[in-house]
Amino acid sequence: MASPDDPAGAPATLQVLGPSGGANQVRVRAYNERLVLSLVRRHGSQSKAEITRRTGLSAQTVSVIMRALEKEGLLDRGEPVRGRVGQPSVPMHLNPDAVFSFGVKIGRRSADLVLMDFVGTIRMQLHRTYPYPLPGDILDFISSGIAEIEGRMTAVQQDRIAGVGIATPFELWNWAEHVGAPSGAMDVWHDFDLHTEVSLAVAYPVFLQNDATSACGAELVFGLGSSYPDFVYFYIGSFIGGGIVLNSSVFTGKTGTAGAIGPLPVRDKTGDTRQLLEIASIFVLENLLKESGVDPKPLWYSADEWTDFGAPLETWIQDTANALAQAIVAAASIIDFSAAIIDGGFPPEVRARLVNATLNSVARMDLQGVVMPDILEGVVGAQARAIGGASLPIFARYLIDQNVLFKEIDHAEEH
Repeated sequence: MASPDDPAGAPATLQVLGPSGGANQVRVRAYNERLVLSLVRRHGSQSKAEITRRTGLSAQTVSVIMRALEKEGLLDRGEPVRGRVGQPSVPMHLNPDAVFSFGVKIGRRSADLVLMDFVGTIRMQLHRTYPYPLPGDILDFISSGIAEIEGRMTAVQQDRIAGVGIATPFELWNWAEHVGAPSGAMDVWHDFDLHTEVSLAVAYPVFLQNDATSACGAELVFGLGSSYPDFVYFYIGSFIGGGIVLNSSVFTGKTGTAGAIGPLPVRDKTGDTRQLLEIASIFVLENLLKESGVDPKPLWYSADEWTDFGAPLETWIQDTANALAQAIVAAASIIDFSAAIIDGGFPPEVRARLVNATLNSVARMDLQGVVMPDILEGVVGAQARAIGGASLPIFARYLIDQNVLFKEIDHAEEH
C-alpha cells in the first residue's frame, strides 16, 4: 500500500489531511488502492479496463495503481484473454499468500483459532472445548495457539500477518445458567477487557466484534452477499444469533446489536410464547440429548462431524424450523428482505434438513400481505464466526467499507 500502518491497525495514509481538512493526494491514492483491491475481491478477477469502467478513474491512474499493487505482491496476473481486436486483456486477482490474518471465535462451549489467507481460505486451525468460557483460559488459548501456528509458518508468512480479529458474544456472563456454569462463575467477564488483554498478549493489532455480526459479515463477503443486497441472517451456535444486511452492508444499529434476533418472541409447539433462543439454539439440543440418555459432548468436538443423534436431533430440527419460520415472517413483515439465510455450527447435512423443514413450516403459515424472501442455506459454514473475525484486520488495513464499495459499483454500472 502507499504507506505503513500505525500500531492500531488503521492505515496512516487515510489520516493525512490537507490544511483545509480535505484529503490530499496521499490519502486519495490510498483510497483508490483499497477500492481496486475491494473490486478485485468482489469479482474474483478484474482487468485494468474493467477497473477503469467500474471506478471512473482514468486508465493511466488505474494502470499505475495496479502496477504498484502487483509489485507489492497483493495482485497476481492471470492468463491473457484475447478479444476480437486490440491487445489481450490481462485479468488480475488477489494473491492468496499476500496477507494472512488470525481469526478467533469464542463460544459458550468451544473456541476456534484460524489462520486465514487474503482470499478467505482457512490455512490452519485449532479448536478447544470447555464446560463454559473463562477469561484466563481464553487468553491462554489465543496466545499459545498463535504461537503454535506461527511455529508452522515461514518468516516471510509471519511478516504478512495483518492482525487478530476476535468474534465473541457480547456480555458472556448472560445465560450462564443455560450452559450449566456454577452460580457467579462467569461474572468475572464483567470487568475483563478482552480487547486490551489480548492486545497485551500478542504482537499484532487486535479487532473485536460480536460473533453473530462477524458471521453475517463473512456471509456477505465470502458467501451469498454478492447475490442478495438485503438479507436477514441466522447463525445457530450454542445460542442463536444473527445479523441484518441492507444495501450490501451489515447494519449494526446504534448499539451494535441490530439483528441479534435471539430475544425475538415466538410460539413453541404448545402455543406458549418464548424467546427464539430458547428454542432454536444448540444448547436446547444438548438438553434433549441428555434427557434421552445420549452423550452430548460430540456436539462440541467438531461442528462438521456430528454423530447420528437420531430422534432428539429430528425433534430439535422440527422445533427450530417452526420457530425460524415465525422469525422470518416477522422480519419480512418489517423489511422486504431478498433472502433469509440460515447457517450454524453443525454439519451441512443438518443445515440442509433444517432449511427444508423451515420451508415446510413457512408453507403452513398465513402469509397474506407478506412478501417472503428466499430461504437459503448459508455457504460459509460452521467457521463463519472465525472467518468473519479474521476478516476484520484485512478490511481495516487493505480494503474499503463494503457500503462504500457497493455504492461505487452501483454508480459506475449506471453509466
